[in-house]
Amino acid sequence: MATKELKTYSLAEMKDKYIGKVGTLERDEYEYELRMDVLGKMIKSARQERNLTQEELGRLVGVQKAQISKLESSANSATIDTIIKVFKALKAEINFNVKIEDNFVKLA
Repeated sequence: MATKELKTYSLAEMKDKYIGKVGTLERDEYEYELRMDVLGKMIKSARQERNLTQEELGRLVGVQKAQISKLESSANSATIDTIIKVFKALKAEINFNVKIEDNFVKLA
């Protein structure tokens, strides 16, 4: 009995096939959602590192506990201003990079 060799696929190949190729609207939306999910997890991790509850962090930022919970599960509904306030309250540094084609934009 001959064994059939399994074909393997890279993550990039799977994303191309099932989500869409790089540059398509579907792929861009997927990548954006993924980044927002990671950002939410970073906020939660930083909050826990500071031994703060969601309620305590909310008080420091000036928002309700529910908003902190929502932000931690996915940051995609938050404004950049809110995200910056959260990291400031956590005494955590956050960096944003803007890249145009292959060049990072530097602030003067």
